[in-house]
Amino acid sequence: MIPLQGDARTRRFPLVTLVIIVLNVAVFIFALTLPRYGMTLGGFYAKAGATPYELAHGLDVPPGDLVPWWATLFTSMFIHGGWLYLIFNMLYLWIFGSTVEKALGRVRFLGLYVTCGLVATATQVLTDPGSTAPLIGAGGAVAGVLGAYLVLPPRAGVRRVFTRGVIFPVAPLPTWILLGIWFAWQAVEGVLSFRRPDVGVAFLAQVGGFLAGVGLGFALARRGRKALRRA
Repeated sequence: MIPLQGDARTRRFPLVTLVIIVLNVAVFIFALTLPRYGMTLGGFYAKAGATPYELAHGLDVPPGDLVPWWATLFTSMFIHGGWLYLIFNMLYLWIFGSTVEKALGRVRFLGLYVTCGLVATATQVLTDPGSTAPLIGAGGAVAGVLGAYLVLPPRAGVRRVFTRGVIFPVAPLPTWILLGIWFAWQAVEGVLSFRRPDVGVAFLAQVGGFLAGVGLGFALARRGRKALRRA
């Protein structure tokens, strides 16, 4: 299920959303150039990604990180392991983030984005503190934006398209259906990941990020709804 356009209209330019997208794309392109200089992509992920074992024990294990172990909480949010992952994350961020940024304002939106990303990483660390596989990607932070979108703009919908070999006509879809299906999928896959530790996707991190976004969205909903009505 691929969202194409949100139905909630905003007039303020989503500057923070755009900057975050540009940074993610720039880091991805930068990472692709590293093999020319003797660093593998896997090595880059290990040095700049958030490793649960390091975060749980408060130490840096070999190979040494590019930044202090605690700073990987932030650097990991801008690293993606593939074009498809990057495109989907940035697509969801652009469609939903622009509305959430309008509702909260730029500073509050940035705070929500970073906080949800941190909660997402913490969720994964708590569920698997002994893992030495680095966590990378903006999925947890973007999930928080989706959670906030669900509670901030009332009755906002999205336009979507299904792709499973056949592209169905584009039609409006209530937000709660799209995000409900998305969250249910993440939750089920997260539970199943306990039996498949090599799944390669931190589903529970995205669950944690989404719930954090819902909670922060509720806390800021009154202010956000007033901003939308003034638009």
